[in-house]
Amino acid sequence: MKSLREGYTTGSCAAAASLASVLWQITGICPEQVELETPAGVTLRLEIQAISQGICGVIKDGGDDPDETNGCLVTAQVEISDEPGEIRFHAGEGVGIITRKGLKLPVGEPAINPVPRQMIEKALRSVIGQRGAEVTVSVPGGAEIAVKTFNGRLGIQGGLSILGTTGIVRPMSEEAVKESLCLELSMCRAEYGTACALVTGYAGEKYLRNQYDSCGGIVLCSNYLGYLLDCAEEMGFTHILLAGRLGKLVKPAADIMYLHSHTAGGQREVLCTHAALAGASTDQVRQLYQCNTTSQMQELLTAFGLGESVWASVAESACENCMRRTHGKIQVGMLLLDEKDQILAKSQLAETVRKEWSQCSMN
Repeated sequence: MKSLREGYTTGSCAAAASLASVLWQITGICPEQVELETPAGVTLRLEIQAISQGICGVIKDGGDDPDETNGCLVTAQVEISDEPGEIRFHAGEGVGIITRKGLKLPVGEPAINPVPRQMIEKALRSVIGQRGAEVTVSVPGGAEIAVKTFNGRLGIQGGLSILGTTGIVRPMSEEAVKESLCLELSMCRAEYGTACALVTGYAGEKYLRNQYDSCGGIVLCSNYLGYLLDCAEEMGFTHILLAGRLGKLVKPAADIMYLHSHTAGGQREVLCTHAALAGASTDQVRQLYQCNTTSQMQELLTAFGLGESVWASVAESACENCMRRTHGKIQVGMLLLDEKDQILAKSQLAETVRKEWSQCSMN
């Protein structure tokens, strides 16, 4: 298998474009390329586009990492002061503004993350010394691209974030997804307090918003239930309400905390086990085991008169395993939905946790 090609971040693009902007102003010539040292210790040599007088751009190359920003143009315009001063940052076209607490920057700031800011300042200081500067970063078309990202859920409005902690994009998109989910959970903690809802997909979120007038924070955990439970414990959450369809939320009943179907199934085995515990005959268990989908199993369990007890047992087991995962520090309740988004089961703690969650919406 060939190795995956690395790329460079939007933060590296912004830093290179900023450096080119000041070099153009000082020398009178727009450089064709600039060298940029990244926090990863890799020196990049990036091609520069002259956009207009003093405004330079760099095309983002994400390597083999799937990324909505791959191929986009990142531009920078730098206004250099004659006096010593700070480097200040502004959001141009397609760069978002932070509107919610819990991110690494205050509300109202342009979504240019701390490491890209440090990279830009280091690059500029190498040329302008201690003089102040105003840096405007833009991503033409960024507002349209941002719709396909997590930005809306994170409270970043109007465009993209300028990202990167190392300056280099390594093909590990799963890590980027986990970082975004953890960040969303952190924002929920800052905004709502110690109770939140984790949903495995948009069906769970839609159910909660439609069913309850008072809603606290809702975080999409996708396949990363165990990871977000670990994050929630570390952040000091005390109550977690799980909501989602049975296809994924059956799995925690077998202590499967990464919910992607490519990694683990287990639904059939879980439901056969709980059916047997509920009194299913050997023949009934065999029929269940021959089903290909959880929907088929649901129909059979209903026909056997075992549905209510099995779903309740599954929900309790899943919550017990989640609470064990968090070392008993978090009370976990579950709303288990079928494919039509009807409630199959509410765990014993579901209503207690839901009330705590609803109370957090009033904080």
